[in-house]
Amino acid sequence: MTLAEKAAYLKGLMDGIKLDTEKDENRLLKAVVDLLQDMAVSIDDLEDNAIAVSDELDEIEENLDAIDEFLMDEDEDDDEFEDYEDYDDADYDFGDEDDFEYDEDPVYEVTCPKCGEVHQFSEKDLMEGSKPCSKCGELLEFEFDEDDEEMPF
Repeated sequence: MTLAEKAAYLKGLMDGIKLDTEKDENRLLKAVVDLLQDMAVSIDDLEDNAIAVSDELDEIEENLDAIDEFLMDEDEDDDEFEDYEDYDDADYDFGDEDDFEYDEDPVYEVTCPKCGEVHQFSEKDLMEGSKPCSKCGELLEFEFDEDDEEMPF
């Protein structure tokens, strides 16, 4: 039997014995029974809220567990690569670094608009502003802003 049911039972007993509520002691008894009923309803509401909060907390815990599992899986993936951090680059032969040639002076290709001949010029040649085509003699002109970090070709 719930608290609300017990309080209703007490009210029913009081009504059943037909107490005269005009007397002070009976008025006190009626007020106590009414108070018990109100308290029983409030306690039932609090229990319902506690159950709802508990359900929400369970759901949050499940979500946090899923997030934790996801993050732990990522950490395990990272652990696979931690073993490689212990090795020194000196342990490996990466080949001769001199195998690569780096152009200190890049070469630019320019196509003559008249004959279609492709010419290769250095940046120094382009800075002069123009060069004649070796095939047809057309003057190839180069224009760019000196503020540009890269050549516009």
